[in-house]
Amino acid sequence: MKVLLIDSNHPILQSGLKKLGCVCEEDYFSTKQQIEEKISGYEGVVIRSRFNIDQQFLEKATNLKFIARVGAGLESIDVDCAEKKGIQLISAPEGNRNAVGEHALGMILALFNNLKKADLEIREGKWLREANRGIELEGKTVGIIGYGNMGKAFAKKLKGFEVEVICYDIKEDVGDENCKQVTLEELQEKTDVLSLHTPFNKLSHQMVNAQFINNFKKPFYLINTARGSAVVTDDLVEALKSKKILGACLDVLEYEKLSFENLFENNSFPKAFDYLIHAENVLLSPHIAGWTVESKVKLAQTIVDKVDALFFSKEAVQTESGLKRVTGIGGLFFKSEDPAKLKEWYKKHLDFNVDDWGSTFWWKDNNGKPACTQWSPFKSDTVYFSPSTKDFMFNYRVEDLSLLLNKLKQEGVAVIGEIEEYDYGKFGWILDPEGNKIELWEPKDVAFLS
Repeated sequence: MKVLLIDSNHPILQSGLKKLGCVCEEDYFSTKQQIEEKISGYEGVVIRSRFNIDQQFLEKATNLKFIARVGAGLESIDVDCAEKKGIQLISAPEGNRNAVGEHALGMILALFNNLKKADLEIREGKWLREANRGIELEGKTVGIIGYGNMGKAFAKKLKGFEVEVICYDIKEDVGDENCKQVTLEELQEKTDVLSLHTPFNKLSHQMVNAQFINNFKKPFYLINTARGSAVVTDDLVEALKSKKILGACLDVLEYEKLSFENLFENNSFPKAFDYLIHAENVLLSPHIAGWTVESKVKLAQTIVDKVDALFFSKEAVQTESGLKRVTGIGGLFFKSEDPAKLKEWYKKHLDFNVDDWGSTFWWKDNNGKPACTQWSPFKSDTVYFSPSTKDFMFNYRVEDLSLLLNKLKQEGVAVIGEIEEYDYGKFGWILDPEGNKIELWEPKDVAFLS
């Protein structure tokens, strides 16, 4: 497979594709028109955000099998046109979601504790303690709009801060143990800190405007690590002046170019931006949430893994009968009125070795390696089993989650959400014909032994 790399990325991306058998060619400087003239000679394209891949480009890409964007979104690609042509679209939100979550948390903590202001004052010989008295996150309600990879990563980071975390998303039943899904009205009623994690689309474009802001019952703080176009900066500045918004953490601005490499289309500073750069209650960063040393590696590797799963991997050599699907039971999850009390009962009477999550049972797989099955009671009001209305959910161990989910999609099985990856494995979810939610787990059992 011949692949054109349009943007520079971590070297493991190119080396990984080559190991799969791809022939990789670089072109980081030709214009879009020049690349269009030769794109018919390639089956794959890897891009970050150098230019839009529009219908005109796709019409000339007559042999293209995939477009891989080394980033979280696909807004620079004409998705409808590409899908009509049967071109696989690949993005990598799994690669930088942790970095985004850490950055959002770091920004709000820095703002709450006046770290930027205090640092600058000390460098000027000022030691002002009372003027830099901070506020705490504990006890506040954090509202998240957009509960996908990035929103979930932020919610996960908030565990331990003793905050209430709620979210609004256009998709139903996306809440989990870290966050309760609510209506937009409830979010606007309760929120003290609002964090945006929406993709670029028509619904999110200029979503945070004067009317949206005024619908919040309480003054609030704003975090935006998503897209600058989601916030009308003029309206944000007016809200900051009126103290309807108490402070803002902005990693993105609506003045950015498509490539994200330069802030302005010209050298003039918008009036609203001039206010932001002089405001003590505004913290700015240059679109670097998700831009870490680690995420650069993870983004590249995620692209390689997805290309592998779609075009190479076991699917290229396995027949249908050779594809291993479920390899064992990974867990039994059920609702309980009092999980803590129930775990103590099982510990006392049945000798369960319980922890925060339940109890882990160890055994050995066919290769003689340690493997585990998890027993876990959940609170009765959990939404983790949604959209199923049942009081239980089974977790099944699988060998290759990405490959299996691709196959299940082809077979018409309802797949819920996106793959989520943790130190102890990858997780995906499906529904059976009776509406039971099934969790599929590609495990890393050794993580439980460390």
